[in-house]
Amino acid sequence: MNGKYSLMTIAQSLMLVLMGTGAAHAASTNKVYMSGTLILLFLGFCALVVVIQLMPAIATLYGMIKGALSGSKQKAEATSRNR
Repeated sequence: MNGKYSLMTIAQSLMLVLMGTGAAHAASTNKVYMSGTLILLFLGFCALVVVIQLMPAIATLYGMIKGALSGSKQKAEATSRNR
């Protein structure tokens, strides 16, 4: 090998290092989810507001894209008729 490491040796060394440090970066799971009903209702209401706001935004975006695509076709037809 003359001082050069093969790709397999580097990969095995990296795997050993990562396997040894896996537990050090893990999150603690000692706490239990204990939110009240009012918190869950509030978060549900916020999600509902976001979804309701997305509906007209998507419809407007669809109309803008449709208008841009049909506008380019009309412009192409108008230039071809003039020539």
